[in-house]
Amino acid sequence: MKTNLKNVAWLLLALLQVNCTPKEAESSASDIKMGAQILVASNFEALKGKNVGLVTNHSAVVGDKHLVDVLFESKELKLKVLFGPEHGIRGDADAGAKISDATDEKTGLPVYSLYGAIRQPTPEMLKDVDVLVFDIQDVGSRFYTYITTMGLTMQAAAAQGIEYVVLDRPNPIGGYLTEGFMLEPGYESFVGPFRIPVTHGMTVGELAKMVKEEALLPGLENLKLTVVKMEGWDRNKLWTEYDLGWIRPSPNIPNFETALIYPGACFFEGFTASEGRGTQEPFILLGAPWIDAKAVTAELNSRKLPGLRFEEASFTPTSIPGMSANPKHLGTQVHGIRYVVTDPYAVRPVEAGIHVAQAFYKNSDAANKEKFFRDTSLTRLAGSTRFQTMLKEGATAEEIIASWQGELAEFNKMRAKHLLY
Repeated sequence: MKTNLKNVAWLLLALLQVNCTPKEAESSASDIKMGAQILVASNFEALKGKNVGLVTNHSAVVGDKHLVDVLFESKELKLKVLFGPEHGIRGDADAGAKISDATDEKTGLPVYSLYGAIRQPTPEMLKDVDVLVFDIQDVGSRFYTYITTMGLTMQAAAAQGIEYVVLDRPNPIGGYLTEGFMLEPGYESFVGPFRIPVTHGMTVGELAKMVKEEALLPGLENLKLTVVKMEGWDRNKLWTEYDLGWIRPSPNIPNFETALIYPGACFFEGFTASEGRGTQEPFILLGAPWIDAKAVTAELNSRKLPGLRFEEASFTPTSIPGMSANPKHLGTQVHGIRYVVTDPYAVRPVEAGIHVAQAFYKNSDAANKEKFFRDTSLTRLAGSTRFQTMLKEGATAEEIIASWQGELAEFNKMRAKHLLY
């Protein structure tokens, strides 16, 4: 695999094309500076004179340049090695696709994949590194694997006595909403490494700080962690308040609306129903061959979920290179719903996802209820067996949502100590 990071960044920049806080005054890109921009403006103060390893992908753009180019060209530091997460340095590999090591075409630097046989840098990979830098755009959901890679690289840095620097970026769905099941002990996985809820309402910098200081992963006690904060980010605003454009953080998050819906719609990866992969509207479209789209749509609209309405939809998943090569129900027409966002600030994505899942399950016949769950996948996503158990027992969406409120309140107390904005 050959990479040309600058060209990839420019290509993705061409793809330009959230629930209770009122919309504030319009903002512009000039109102916000990412952590990487602050680093550059400081003349690379946090990295000066050091050998640097960089954990990144295509989303780490500084102005019109990729961060790899910016660091490589700086005389204040020495960029030594690159590490890529799920979807690779280019960000165009399918979810779950194993990625090989490579050499960056422009700089000649080694690029180690952290989404193959090895998911954590080895001591050999870090032998010439003084500081490990993380800069990847997250989407604010526990099962988005970039934060897992952050945690594992923090552990690797700590084990080698290497400093760790997070260049902070916004949580696109805002920094005020927390929802969903807390990850229960014993259910840790690559899509659920920390005891946090599904939506955590934090930036990656805040999350790194909390993971270290609350010992959400072992071995971080002596890690020297620095977060290069943003300037001008308001946690009560959504991504669309800033004129930043949209670089797909991963192939199946093509726009902000998908990122907003994703924390709840992603549960469909744990069902035999389609989560919309194999279409140009993943997670916005959900369906199954056996579902009565009209009945489910009418039921969901009758629930008047905040900030949303639903439309009937039928679609046929196809193989789309770079998005989904082998989606569920490939070549089979499925029926279901399309999310329509009417007020992004009112949307509660996880609660909405619970309602949609419960409506699909309720409207399935006995045979399809029997095969509705992909047990291991759903448990990993929910971080608990409770979701599946409650659906099977006939719980309402409201009862499922009520089940996590106590633990969520405890999380919010812990979270408050680590907020930087």
